[in-house]
Amino acid sequence: MKLWDKGVQIDKLIEDFTVGNDRELDLFIAPYDVIATKAHAKMLQAVGILNKKELNNLITGLDTIQQQIEDGSFIIEDQFEDVHSKIEHELVKAYGSTGKKIHTARSRNDQVLTALHLYFKNNLDVLYDQIEQLFKTLLSLAESHQSKFLPGYTHFQRAMPSSFGLWFSAYAEILIDDVFLLKATRQIIDQNPLGSAAGYGSSFPIDREFTTREMNFADLKYNVVAAQMSRGKSEMAISGFLASLGFSLGKMATDICVYINQEFNFIDFPESLTTGSSIMPHKKNPDVFELIRGKCNRIQALPNEIRAIVANLPSGYHRDFQLLKQGVIYGIEDMKQVLEIFDYSIKQIIIKDLDPNDTEFNFLFTVDNINELVLDGMSFREAYQKVASEIKKGEFKPKTDLEHTHIGSIHNLALDRIRDKFPKI
Repeated sequence: MKLWDKGVQIDKLIEDFTVGNDRELDLFIAPYDVIATKAHAKMLQAVGILNKKELNNLITGLDTIQQQIEDGSFIIEDQFEDVHSKIEHELVKAYGSTGKKIHTARSRNDQVLTALHLYFKNNLDVLYDQIEQLFKTLLSLAESHQSKFLPGYTHFQRAMPSSFGLWFSAYAEILIDDVFLLKATRQIIDQNPLGSAAGYGSSFPIDREFTTREMNFADLKYNVVAAQMSRGKSEMAISGFLASLGFSLGKMATDICVYINQEFNFIDFPESLTTGSSIMPHKKNPDVFELIRGKCNRIQALPNEIRAIVANLPSGYHRDFQLLKQGVIYGIEDMKQVLEIFDYSIKQIIIKDLDPNDTEFNFLFTVDNINELVLDGMSFREAYQKVASEIKKGEFKPKTDLEHTHIGSIHNLALDRIRDKFPKI
């Protein structure tokens, strides 16, 4: 069954190509198409196109479909092009001509767009909760390990003393920037496109504000052409947010893969969180964080994919938009999984006790030696040259009393202020 079926048999090769993997992807938006269809049916009854009995039948049928989706028994068979045709078929099968009325005053274009907006909006809220959980975990770890010594690096060379507290809280605070983008993206998504039909409105006396309230959208896209133009723009906004979050998580995953390496040996994880080698029994591999990094890198490529699909399209609907669903839906689902496993795993991190007095860390304290000379009255440039000369001659003696060096000034991590910065939605 196809919503556009006019009784002409379509070529099987063409059908398979145009449908693609929509049946698989549409299972993600199925519950949201039910929500939108309920709202549409209630609106049709409110404006006099459906009577009360017809509405009750349609709501009962949609409730049944919703239950099937929730218990996992809902499937989209090959005879159906997509979830929208499947749902309409079930309503027609149960209620005959009443089911045939459900598509009145809407197009598959605004039907898909509305279901996607609801899916995006709900999952942005899920991602927000997951980011907030990871944020709290990182701040808790920062508090627990704020005085634990950690070498800081620039150019991948030892640079200055740092701490695990600073490292954890840095990644906590950078998540806030990602939430700023999430909030902006959510505001773009939270506009009802239903009623735009094929992109040029409907001559039926529909009430778009009714469906906006019914589906709990903050506002609606008033211009029907603008509503259709949100297809592609919404995906670009979501992919930009996902890419930013992927950048944050991927960078921390890389740090972890470096720090657990035997050449660094700064951290460890329980063996149950690592994997082994099929031929090297000593291996303890951080596969979880390597896969997190790989998934985050793939997600960071998503904005380029979205832009490449929509960049040269004029206004109005184009079938190219179908290709947006896979990247964005899988990007969202992957990111939810990444956040869950990241929070679960990082809670079990083991921080090693590193000795700042070890000679391998001597040069981390050159800046503190310079600063002490400056505080004693020497100019910065003279102090810099003096310490450089000591290093060259092998006479440099570091100040490794951490509380009286650079690291002592960063133990106050302002965790409460970072915590208060986390945005609310």
